[in-house]
Amino acid sequence: MMSPQVAAVLGWSATAVFVGSYFSRRAAVLRGVQMLGSLLWIVYGALIAAKPVIAANVLVFAAAAWTLLRENAALNAATASEASAPGR
Repeated sequence: MMSPQVAAVLGWSATAVFVGSYFSRRAAVLRGVQMLGSLLWIVYGALIAAKPVIAANVLVFAAAAWTLLRENAALNAATASEASAPGR
């Protein structure tokens, strides 16, 4: 079993990563850092057996991943459209 100090360090690290994500200038970086933070929170929740922490952060991870994939798909579609435009 993990020591309470290790769990506390993990929880505070997850907090720092998640808060730090809001200083990202690019949306893709924001989503990626949010995903990392939510993974840390999921591990923390598992260590302390807190199902609400796990569930909430699975949802955060899924929302960030879905948004990141959607943004990348839109960017790729726009790039492909520009590349196939006449006169290029």
